[in-house]
Amino acid sequence: MNTSFPILQSMPSAPAFEAARELEARLRAVVRGGVRFDATARALYATDSSNYRQVPIGVVTPKDEEDVIAAVAACRSLGAPVLARGGGTSLAGQTCNTAVVFDFSQFMRNIRTLDPSRRRAVVEPGIVLDRVREAAEQHGLTFAPDPATHSRCTLGGMIGNNSCGTHALMGGKTVDNIRSLDVLLYDGTRLTVGQTTEDEYAAILARGGRAADLYRGLRQIRDRYQDEIRRRFPRIPRRVSGYNLDELLPENGFHVARALVGSEGTLVTVLRAELDLVHSPACRRLVVLGFSDAFVAADAVPAILEHHPIGLEGFDDTLLDGMRRKQLAEAERSMLPEGSAFLLVEFGADSDADADHKAEDFLHAAKQLPHAQGAAKFSGEDAAGIWRVRESALGATVFIPGKPHQWEGWEDAAVPPERLGEYLRKLFALMRHYDYHSPVYGHFGQGCVHMRMNFDFESEAGVRNYRAFIDQAADLVVAMGGSLSGEHGDGQARSSLLPKMFGAEIMQAFREFKQLWDPGNRMNPGKLISAEGEIYTPTDNLRVGPGYEAATPQTYFALERDHGSLGEATLRCVGVGACRKADHGTMCPSYMATQEEQHSTRGRAHLLWEMLQGDVLPKSWHNEGVKEALDLCLSCKACKSECPVSVDMATWKAEFLAHYYEHQPRELRQYLFGFMDRWAQLASVVPGISQRAANLPLKTPLVSGAIKRLTGVAAQRNLPQFAPRTFQQQWHRAQRPGQQLSNAVLLWPDTWNNYYHPQSLNSAAQVLEVAGYAAEVPRRHVCCGRPLYDFGFLDAAREYLRRILHQFSRSIDAGQPIIFLEPSCASVFRNELLEFFPRDDRAKKLSEQALLLSEFLSRYAASFQPASHAGERIVLHGHCHHKAVFSMEDELTWLRRTGAEVQLLDAGCCGMAGPFGFEREKYSVSQAIGERVLLPAVRAAGPADLLITDGFSCREQIAQNTARRAMHFAEAICPRKAD
Repeated sequence: MNTSFPILQSMPSAPAFEAARELEARLRAVVRGGVRFDATARALYATDSSNYRQVPIGVVTPKDEEDVIAAVAACRSLGAPVLARGGGTSLAGQTCNTAVVFDFSQFMRNIRTLDPSRRRAVVEPGIVLDRVREAAEQHGLTFAPDPATHSRCTLGGMIGNNSCGTHALMGGKTVDNIRSLDVLLYDGTRLTVGQTTEDEYAAILARGGRAADLYRGLRQIRDRYQDEIRRRFPRIPRRVSGYNLDELLPENGFHVARALVGSEGTLVTVLRAELDLVHSPACRRLVVLGFSDAFVAADAVPAILEHHPIGLEGFDDTLLDGMRRKQLAEAERSMLPEGSAFLLVEFGADSDADADHKAEDFLHAAKQLPHAQGAAKFSGEDAAGIWRVRESALGATVFIPGKPHQWEGWEDAAVPPERLGEYLRKLFALMRHYDYHSPVYGHFGQGCVHMRMNFDFESEAGVRNYRAFIDQAADLVVAMGGSLSGEHGDGQARSSLLPKMFGAEIMQAFREFKQLWDPGNRMNPGKLISAEGEIYTPTDNLRVGPGYEAATPQTYFALERDHGSLGEATLRCVGVGACRKADHGTMCPSYMATQEEQHSTRGRAHLLWEMLQGDVLPKSWHNEGVKEALDLCLSCKACKSECPVSVDMATWKAEFLAHYYEHQPRELRQYLFGFMDRWAQLASVVPGISQRAANLPLKTPLVSGAIKRLTGVAAQRNLPQFAPRTFQQQWHRAQRPGQQLSNAVLLWPDTWNNYYHPQSLNSAAQVLEVAGYAAEVPRRHVCCGRPLYDFGFLDAAREYLRRILHQFSRSIDAGQPIIFLEPSCASVFRNELLEFFPRDDRAKKLSEQALLLSEFLSRYAASFQPASHAGERIVLHGHCHHKAVFSMEDELTWLRRTGAEVQLLDAGCCGMAGPFGFEREKYSVSQAIGERVLLPAVRAAGPADLLITDGFSCREQIAQNTARRAMHFAEAICPRKAD
C-alpha cells in the first residue's frame, strides 16, 4: 500500500501546506521553544548556501528533545513534512524545502558528556563544531572532521551531510567518528542505534514492535544487495554520495548509526549523537609547496601522502587572483612561496622537535618533486594565517570585481587521489568546451576538489548548458571510480545523477532503505532519494533562474560596486554563515547575543532580498518584518570586513530606514540622537554657562527620569554630560588672533570629543606639536553626521557632507591631512562619503586625506616618541569601525613603543554603538553584547592597567557598567602624560 504524500511545490505568498494555520496552532500548544509561521520567518529559511530556494511551511526552534518529539507528532497529525536544519551552510540545497524546518542551533547546543578516558562525547544536534573541539582540546583530543565552516556548522548538520574537512585525512569523515545516534522517526519511534552484534540483533527481534520490523528490513536489504554494494561503492577516501549501505555489511559490524550518517534529513531526526574523539597532535608544522599549475600539484599528491601528513590541501592562483581583487588576506598571501598553485602539507606531533623533524624531512624530500617551484615552512600564527587563505576560498570566489558571477553546482566531486591530476585535466578540457572557468581548491590529499564556475542560470539556454555539462562531468567522475560528492552531499544538486554512479540495483536498495525509515515520504521529501522516485532535479527551484532580474529601486546611496542595484547587492550574501559564529571577531554582535537567524547579517541580507522580490514578503519599504530584523543591527560595519563577500549591512540598514520613514512618522528620540551635534552646539552657546545649564536636568533624578521616559531612553542609562567648555572654545581662546600656522594639519573637532571629552583633542594637539606639526582647528561647528545614518536621515547626512566638501575645499585641494580621533566619524569619509559622491574627485581626495591619529603618525611622523609606559600594562579595545574600515596595527605599534605590555582584546563590539545602547528596548541586547567579553575583561584588569579605546560609545559603555574610566589613544601617548 502506498502511504506516501506528493512533494510540495514552493508557493511563496502563502504556505503551500493547506492546513498550515491549524498546524501552527497545534505546534504552539505543545512546543516550549519557538514556533513561527509568519512571512518573515519563512523568508529567512527559504534558502541555504546553495543555488536553491524553497519557502518553508514554518519554522520550529525546539528547546529540547521533548519539544522535538511533540513537534514531530503535531506535524504527523496533519501529514506535514519536516526538515532538520543545522547552520544552514549546505551547498547542495538539502536544507531548504517546503516543509516545517527544525532549527536546533538556538537552544539544543549543549555537550551532554565528554569522557576523555574513553575518548567520547555526547552532544546535541545544534552544537557548533568549534565548541566541541575546544572542549576536547583541553584533553588533547579533537573531533577529526573540520570543514571550513567549523566556526558555525553544527554537529547535526555534519551528521546529516557526512562532513569532512582538512583533517579528515587524519581521522576520517563524520561517518567514521560516530559511535551511536539517538534518533526520532517520523512515526514517533525513538531509537538509539549503533553497531549491532548478532546477540543485540536477536534481542531486538525478540522484543518485537517497530524496531524489530526496522532491523529485520535492514538485514534483508543488506543480504539482498551486499554483493552489489561491495562492487559499486567506490573505495576512495571521500565517497559521500548516496546512503551509507556499506556500513550495514558484516565486515563493518552492521552499524546502523553510520548507515544514517549522510542521509540529509531524509530518514530520521537526530536528537543526540555519541562521537568518537581522536588524539590531537599538540605541535604542528605547515609546509607550503608552490607548483607551476594545479595539475602538476595534483600529480604530486601520492608521493606526498607517503610522508603521512595530517592535512593536505591545495589551491591555485585563480583563487589568489580573486583575493587580490577583493583585497583579502594581503599579508598572508605575501608569505606564500613561488608558484601558481600551492599544496598545504601539515604534520603533527606531540613535541616541537618531532614536528620540526617531520617537516624538515619532508622539505628535503620535496626537492625531488617534479615541477615544484618553491617551499616554505610555517608554525604558530603564520601557519594560522596560511590556513585562513585556504578557508576563505568560498568567499574569495564569489562577487569578484570585474568578473562574472561564479556559482556552485559542480563543486564537490572526488576521485582516487592518485588520479586527481588526470581528473582535473579532463575536467578542464570539458569546461573549455562550455566556456566555463573556475578556481580550484580543496582537499587534494583525499582527491576532492571544490570549484565555482561561471554558470548562466538566468537564461533557458544557460540552464540547458549547465545540465548538459554536469551530466558529462558525472560520467567522467564515475568512469574514474569517483564520487559525485566528496563532502557537500547530494541534496538537490546531485541526487538525480546518482543512478550514473550506483546503477539500477543500488538505486532500488536506496529506495527500499528510504521506504523502511520513512514510508510516508515526509522527511525532507524530494531530496536525495524518494521511495516513489519523485525528486527535485538540479535545475528546479533555482533562486536565480531564467527570467531573474535584480531589483533596482531608486536609492540614496550609489552602490557602485553592485552596479547601483540594491537587489544585486543583497544577492551578494551566499549564505556561508560566517556571521553566525558564536565568538571571535566582531561580526555579528546581535547574533552573538540572541543566537537568532533574523539577527545575523545573513538573515537580514536574505530578508532584504526577499522584500525586493516581493512574493513571500511585500515588495514595500514599509515592511515591519525587515525593520524588526534591522532594528538590532548595530551598524558596526564588521560585515564589511569580516564577511567573505563584504556584505555592507550598515549601509543597507540606513538605506532601508530612509525609505521606511518617507511616509512614516518618526519618534522624538530619533531627532534627539540623530541631530545630536545640533543640540550639543545649542548647549554650548555661552561657554561655561550654557553647558552647566544643559547638564542641570541631567543631574536631577526626577527630571532626568522624565526625559528618559519621554525619549525612550533606558532608565538604567546615564545621559552623557557636556564638558564645561568645548575643545574649540578652549583652543581658540588660547590662540593669538591672526596666528600663522606652518606645517599645519587639520584636527577634526568631532561632536563627541569636542563637546564631551575635549581632553582627547587637547592631547592630540599636543602630540601633533611634539611631532612637529601644528594643529589647525575649525572655528565653526562641524559634524560628519554619523548619528544620522542610524535613523536613515540620509537627505540630511548628504547635505552635511556636501557642506563639508565646500567648507574645506582649500584644505582638500591642498592635500592637507585631516586627523580624526573618533573612528566612527573617520569612517564616514572612507565609506559613506563615496557612496553619496562616487564620481566627485574632491570627495575621493577627502577620503584619502581623512586619517586616524595613529595612521597619521605612522605615515608622517615615524620618529615621534610617545609617552613612556615602561613596565605598565595596556588593555586595548578596538572600536568596531576602527577594526572594520581601518586597522588596529598602527595603534598597536605606537602603544608598544611606549614600552608597555599591550593586550588587544578580542571583544567584538562594546554593545553601545552610539544611540543603540541608550534605547530602552535595545538595552538588554546592548548589555549582553558588552558582557560577552569587554566588560568582564575591564573588571578583570589590574587597578594600574591603562584601559584604552578610541570610541566615545565604547568609553561610555565601560564607564556606565564598571568602576573604571577608559582613555583615548591620544591621551595615552601624549608626552605630557609621561610624568
